[in-house]
Amino acid sequence: MAIPLAYNLRNLRLRWGATVMTAIGVALTVAVAVFILALLSGLNQAFAASGDPLNVLVMRKGTQSEVESSLSQPQFAVLRLLPGVAQDASGQPLVSPELVVAVVLPRANGAGEVNVTVRGLTLEGLRLHPKVHIVAGRRFQPGHREVVVSNAIARSFRGAQLGDSLRFGRGEWRIVGIFDSGGSAAASEIWGDVNQMSGDFGRPGFSSVLLHATDPVAAQALVHRVSDDQRLELQGLLETDYYAQQTSSGAPIKYIGIFIAVIMAIGSCFAAMNTMYAAVAYRAREIATLRILGFARASILASFVLESLLLAVIGWAVGLLAMLPLDGVTTTTNNGVTFSEAVFQLRVTPEVAAIALAFAVIMGLIGGLAPAWHAARGQIVTALRA
Repeated sequence: MAIPLAYNLRNLRLRWGATVMTAIGVALTVAVAVFILALLSGLNQAFAASGDPLNVLVMRKGTQSEVESSLSQPQFAVLRLLPGVAQDASGQPLVSPELVVAVVLPRANGAGEVNVTVRGLTLEGLRLHPKVHIVAGRRFQPGHREVVVSNAIARSFRGAQLGDSLRFGRGEWRIVGIFDSGGSAAASEIWGDVNQMSGDFGRPGFSSVLLHATDPVAAQALVHRVSDDQRLELQGLLETDYYAQQTSSGAPIKYIGIFIAVIMAIGSCFAAMNTMYAAVAYRAREIATLRILGFARASILASFVLESLLLAVIGWAVGLLAMLPLDGVTTTTNNGVTFSEAVFQLRVTPEVAAIALAFAVIMGLIGGLAPAWHAARGQIVTALRA
């Protein structure tokens, strides 16, 4: 015969002080776990949203990022005519030669300076980045020192508003537009004319070339064709794979966060265990009475474990609610691949909530199992005499 759930709810209500303290301990642990998971979810989503499965990114063989890579004009001339490259309505290949450099900009809050990615490309190349849309101002003009910046860059850095000028390369670059990145990694970038930037930075070639394939099969064929051609000494990879590799920048956040969460979880488990042991000692006669009334040891064990789980679920709900206001908040981290700052949003997704719930349930089980076993194994006569 099972003990009614109302019995556990009444006990939690009567011992509200211990209930609140234990739930707060679990909530703090869950809040830390949700925060770390939201960071990683946002970072992964930003990079996952950046790639087009039909785009093939070509870089110099042996390099890990566009910042390190370099391609010559003759190499570009070969790449744009490869079989499998899609064409526009006028019959021109859909390719985007791009130059990527890092410049130093001061933060708007005065908290120092950081590296920011500047990307040079052609107006035609903008078509290969369909998620990016101008939301204020206009596009840059070829042959001019004009740039467009993401809305995140405009908010985060001093002198990065529409109409301002940024100094890098050989002169001042006027900001003529602000774009929305569509949740992609472009939120961390500044865009301008590739030929103007090539002259300003003394880079006669390009950092990378983006090839738009006709279909997924052609995209894979282009990857192999570029990588296997010994004359080119280049490597090709799907744009989605390139950005997936950049999620490695979140590894330090992940490991440090897990370490902190585990330490806090151990403390929460001990808090739950102390609460449940106190409940066992306080309710010794009550437990003995339950035994006399015919409730089996297994029922008492299950009841106390359930009570501990209820505490954990309450703590999970409080911790999750405390973190929900952070959903969509923009933050940054250092991209270990491009050596510049990566801008992304925290994402408290259903998956994050589910993982946090599992984390809380495990804490509840660990914290409640030993006290529950002690309660179920207690001697009836000894308990009644206490």
